[in-house]
Amino acid sequence: MASRKTLKKHVKMIAGDLFADCVALSMCDSVNKEELELIMKEVIALYQDFVARISHTDKCKAKAYYKHFKAEFTEQVNALSDRIIKC
Repeated sequence: MASRKTLKKHVKMIAGDLFADCVALSMCDSVNKEELELIMKEVIALYQDFVARISHTDKCKAKAYYKHFKAEFTEQVNALSDRIIKC
């Protein structure tokens, strides 16, 4: 298992990339700006939620916890990425 600090940096980097994609896409004229703003809010909420979850783990069940954490984070990031592409 990687350190919590490293894991938080990776979550921040991925959320930052998603947010940057939204900002870049918002400069286009043919985009639904309301939907894009909603996605940006969800990216911020995703970041805050997952960083908070990293901070509060049980050392006895760490391996299973982080396996589930990774699967859930990947699923949500992929869903947000698909929504960004559809905008």
